[in-house]
Amino acid sequence: MHVAHLSLTDFRSYASVELGLEPGVTAFVGPNGQGKTNLVEAMGYVATHSSHRVANDAPLVRQGASRAIIRCAVHREDRRALVELEINPGRANRARLNRSPVSRPRDVIGLLRTVLFAPEDLALVKGDPAERRRFLDDLLVARAPRFAGVRADYDRVLKQRGALLRTAAQARRGRGGARRAESEAAFAAAGAGDVLSTLEVWDAHLARHGAELLRARLDLIEALRPLVASAYASLAPTSAPAGLTYRSTLSTGGDGVDDEEAGESGSSDAHTLSTDLGKTLESRLRERLLEVRQSELERGVTLVGPHRDDLVLGLGDLPARGYASHGESWSFALALRLAAYDLLRSDGGDPVLILDDVFAELDSQRRRRLAEIVAPAEQVLITAAVADDVPKELIGSRFDVAGGSVTRVR
Repeated sequence: MHVAHLSLTDFRSYASVELGLEPGVTAFVGPNGQGKTNLVEAMGYVATHSSHRVANDAPLVRQGASRAIIRCAVHREDRRALVELEINPGRANRARLNRSPVSRPRDVIGLLRTVLFAPEDLALVKGDPAERRRFLDDLLVARAPRFAGVRADYDRVLKQRGALLRTAAQARRGRGGARRAESEAAFAAAGAGDVLSTLEVWDAHLARHGAELLRARLDLIEALRPLVASAYASLAPTSAPAGLTYRSTLSTGGDGVDDEEAGESGSSDAHTLSTDLGKTLESRLRERLLEVRQSELERGVTLVGPHRDDLVLGLGDLPARGYASHGESWSFALALRLAAYDLLRSDGGDPVLILDDVFAELDSQRRRRLAEIVAPAEQVLITAAVADDVPKELIGSRFDVAGGSVTRVR
């Protein structure tokens, strides 16, 4: 798989740019702030419908424009596809495939698969659980695009259920009898019975979609575990071995602990959870929702489900977060991305590898080792502030990026 052409209109700093690309290594070189990352960000957006730099679409549209358009010609074996995305902040995005509109933008997910390395990846090790959940779910979608729908359904239910809980919490605080209630029966007697019955409906939806997402994450971690261990050992051979543990709100035993607290107490690895729960994940989710019902009604938030789980990264017997050195943290983040690449490649076809200003962050040993690992990929796209940051193992085509223009020099 490779990107043959990229066209941008009003995307980030570019009013318009046309870029022809080839298999092999391509480097975009230029000073910081000139638009190198914008180019690879656009390709990553085509693959995932999200940016690795910002949480919403508004910054992707050039100042003064109302929308941005990305056109990406993708070649995969003997097939070609033209994917077009229209980004409309505050409104629904639109997509076309081979010039024909599709009913939903997510229908074009999977036509381009990328694995993107960036300085932001350090947050996978040092950041909040949300970063690691996103890593897992993005990889799920890349492997099986149908999970974009599962993910969207779960997020929709979570939003609706959260709104209902906030309403219930406000009603509870606003009624003297309900405020002092210690049971659902007392709360219902205070006039909130309709809220509770509606909550039961959303519990069922949350459990169904949540169980599907959770089971997929558990299976994914089982596949990732040996790949991460191997990649980390190659990048940091003298360090303690890398490991992955999935921490779920189904197994902490806590009463709706938050993400930070869940990262400090109680754990259950993916194999144990998958074996013990199997096809009962949905039932267990329903049970846990009932167990924390009182806390949810008081706080107005959903306390159980995949949205509060964490992927715990370990080095030997210690968690990487808080204990890993800067170099070890970088190696672990790179190992996660390399494992994702190996997994996608094993599914059939090399994904496009994007290295966004990564080599400047690495010492010479890790820089050389990473270059050796990624060099055989069908297409590697690199951004660098200076040409010397690109390892000799990855010398190929080169574009200079400066002043809003992209010029091919090799």
